[in-house]
Amino acid sequence: MPLEADGALVVNGPTSVLNCHRHRLVKRMMASTLAFPRTLIQASSGAPPTAAQLETLAPGGRTVWIKRGDVHAERREDVVETALDDVSSTLTAFAQRNIAWVALQQHVPGPVVKFYAVADGRFFRWYGADTGFGSEPPEIDEDRLRALAFDAAALLGLEVFGGDVAFPAADHPVLIDLNDWPSFAPFRADAAGAIAEYIQDRIENRTTA
Repeated sequence: MPLEADGALVVNGPTSVLNCHRHRLVKRMMASTLAFPRTLIQASSGAPPTAAQLETLAPGGRTVWIKRGDVHAERREDVVETALDDVSSTLTAFAQRNIAWVALQQHVPGPVVKFYAVADGRFFRWYGADTGFGSEPPEIDEDRLRALAFDAAALLGLEVFGGDVAFPAADHPVLIDLNDWPSFAPFRADAAGAIAEYIQDRIENRTTA
């Protein structure tokens, strides 16, 4: 952050990276007009959500997603689909792992796609999360996926990013996660070239500006 404040060129600046911490991501997304699931941030060691709060997250449903409320998922237990009757025990499990904050999130039905991108649009790839890369992708509106992904990244200030989007309908993408510096698997070779070119262009434009 001091380097950025002194005028250094930083791709995915510190503020944008911190914006990806889930509790900040949720706050910014829910304050925007972008499609995002209903989400409740709370202390893992606090009182469990009330019946009314759970009904808001899962109207007529049986499960909610419980995710660590700080950084992106690092292991399988960091993102758990949980039956409403098991919410309290799941919160306890997060607390026992010293994860202080969690996000309880509405389940969005439909296929999920994973996407990877660079801010100026020179690189954008996606595939079906359920079927995997190389399999037949779900039938979705790619233009709407692209628009949501880039709008969300701009909201957080990201330049190199990836995430997950659910499609309750083919023309209705809903962002469920957004990360700085994702793995870019299985597109790493192409992504590496695009990112390097993007950074080089940023340097050159900065020099000639």
